[in-house]
Amino acid sequence: MSQDRKASFKLPPSSVRSRQTAQELRRNRALEEQKRRRAERIDSARQLDIFADLSLGQDDDDADEADGMDNVVREGISQFAGMLPSPAPQPVPTPSESEQPPAPESNMQTQEKKRKNKRKGKGRATPNDQGGQAKHKGGKTAKPSKWADKCMYAELLEMKDGLDASGVLQDGIPTDMETGWVAVTPVPVGKRCLAITHQASGVAGIVPNTTIRSRVLGKPLIKPFPSTLPPQTVLDCILDDNWRENGILHVLDVISWKGQDLADCETPFRFWWRDTRLSELDSFPPPPNAAPSASQPAKYQFPHPITFVPIPYHTDTSLEHLLSTLIPRTRTTRTVPVTIPENSPNSISDEAAMELDNAAPLVQLQTVQAQIPPDGMLLYVAQASYEPGTSPLSTWIPLRAYQTREEQEQSGPSIAESPLDMFERLVRRRLALGVHSLPAVPEVEMES
Repeated sequence: MSQDRKASFKLPPSSVRSRQTAQELRRNRALEEQKRRRAERIDSARQLDIFADLSLGQDDDDADEADGMDNVVREGISQFAGMLPSPAPQPVPTPSESEQPPAPESNMQTQEKKRKNKRKGKGRATPNDQGGQAKHKGGKTAKPSKWADKCMYAELLEMKDGLDASGVLQDGIPTDMETGWVAVTPVPVGKRCLAITHQASGVAGIVPNTTIRSRVLGKPLIKPFPSTLPPQTVLDCILDDNWRENGILHVLDVISWKGQDLADCETPFRFWWRDTRLSELDSFPPPPNAAPSASQPAKYQFPHPITFVPIPYHTDTSLEHLLSTLIPRTRTTRTVPVTIPENSPNSISDEAAMELDNAAPLVQLQTVQAQIPPDGMLLYVAQASYEPGTSPLSTWIPLRAYQTREEQEQSGPSIAESPLDMFERLVRRRLALGVHSLPAVPEVEMES
């Protein structure tokens, strides 16, 4: 059962089921909801409700009428207060001995007993406890991490062949593909994660100030390590599968930079900010070798990522540019230059490097080309802001097809068409038919 889930968790839907549940419709709803929330935040920041009851004064024509009303308001009902009968005084009841309040000592004893019962009941398991929750010692339920499910995770692009019931071409490609989207490609193979920096006192690049956390649970993937990223920065990243050999952490998006929230910004601005700020970071030499000299004496391994590489983005998503540049680039292996120590007899030994601690290693450096295999293409709505969780405002087109075990046994792994091949075929068909845009999905009111 677990193997089937691992094999099918990336499977795209077979087809777009209906126009009411189509991905295009859900995308429009999500975008309108983002615009509504953004407008509410702007109005709240401007404090427009304070100025709602203010007026510019009365006109001269209404002065007489206002004076008459002012006299009525000033008179009020105070003149009728003397006509009301005075209330009869009520006797104050005297408590009996049996109704006397308890002594202060008894109150303190009762409160102390209640506190002890509460402390005893904290560690008891209740019938409402779920069996799948992690528990610490004493029966306490573990709190989920605040970084859990904070990445903006893309949906698979729902594509299909043929026409709908009315004879209109419906292939699943967004109607505003050429004008309202941003492509991120080639997306490297790796593990989706968050890179978070903390406020640490010390020299940047030496004091451990960066933590890499998983996308789903928000748990740390490796130990905190030093980096040149500024404090209070949160990046949406992909940890390279071969980061031990190349030390690369791919930066996909920026959520916060130096305490400044960028999640509400639109997609092109976030990517521009990401590339600009990463290009300003200082570079440091690679740290000492993390691999033991006995097992792999001739191979250098990074103890933590040191190179932050932005994934290329493209604002030109026209059909011609998709076919000529973006789709072929998605299938191409990318090369990134990285710096590693040379393996020479004159290089410093591992024991001496450990003694130097935070000092730069006294070795000769060399630049090599790291091979980054592609995994697919990401498409973002240009007007959308960054939101946590799975969102239709970002779609994923993988390079390889995903099949269940039964499908692999029946048809084989090489017969199924990959989503990227299907996307290319549908784009070619649009160009052949001269269809550059489709009718927009009609707006439907959201259910209450």
